[in-house]
Amino acid sequence: MPLGAGRTTFTLSGGGAKEFDVDFLVIAGAGGGGGGSGEYGGGGGGAGGYRNSYNNETSGRNSSSESAITCVNDGTTYTVTVGGGGSRRGQGSNSVFSTITSLGGGYGGSESGSPNATSGGAGGGENGGYGGGSNGSGTAGQGWDGGSASNNGGAWGAAGGGGAAGNGGSGGTGGGGNGGSGRASSITGSSVTRAGGGGGAAENSGAGSGAAGGGNGGVWTGSSSSGSANSGSGGGGNDRGSGSSNGGSGIVILRYPNTFTLSKGGSLSTSTMNNVVGSDKVTIFTGGTGSVYFE
Repeated sequence: MPLGAGRTTFTLSGGGAKEFDVDFLVIAGAGGGGGGSGEYGGGGGGAGGYRNSYNNETSGRNSSSESAITCVNDGTTYTVTVGGGGSRRGQGSNSVFSTITSLGGGYGGSESGSPNATSGGAGGGENGGYGGGSNGSGTAGQGWDGGSASNNGGAWGAAGGGGAAGNGGSGGTGGGGNGGSGRASSITGSSVTRAGGGGGAAENSGAGSGAAGGGNGGVWTGSSSSGSANSGSGGGGNDRGSGSSNGGSGIVILRYPNTFTLSKGGSLSTSTMNNVVGSDKVTIFTGGTGSVYFE
């Protein structure tokens, strides 16, 4: 039986307060793609870190499902933060629920100016030019590494950013690498795949595709694209072109017994709040930071 369905709650001594488990999916903001604004060879942005406790579903980097957070309905507050996506050549921001922190995704490298991709929840992809540089590493329990690029002359391609479920694809003379694959969760009642890497740019053709809402890489002076909002998926690498390479913003989803009601404060925004799903309720946070409590 999934966590969140038919849980036993416990009355604490000295009053009517009860302890209960809250399952979570916490995805950080993704990294932006590299390149653009006079810089060549943009690698794809890495996905935001992916941490999940629901129904024994796998967390990022093929790690085990985590333990639910035990909460109490006595006025105790719990921090929630939804991380924003990084701009072009920008790191994603962390997402938080209580003691759980998912790390922002790394940004993709560029041939000049920012040659090294950065590490994060998932790592950014290596640049595709001749300026050296390196790919970014993912974090244990959260995401995979950005891809590497090998360009020995001729048309080059940058690597894809890492995803929650796979490394970014390699770049080379055949074109840009695809973003690393995202991971699916049914915590909302429907299976949705999130936290994919962004695709790497290419010089002539064959730019990499983003995964699970990740942005596509651009070709030469063409357009790259951003990661989708609230997907935690990386931005596409750019090559002096137009378009956007921003990483997708993160998301925090909580699932808890339907005998309790969540209230929020601060700047938190939601797309669904206390929505009944079977014997549970689900709240989806799409932005901001603040605290929540249960009644």
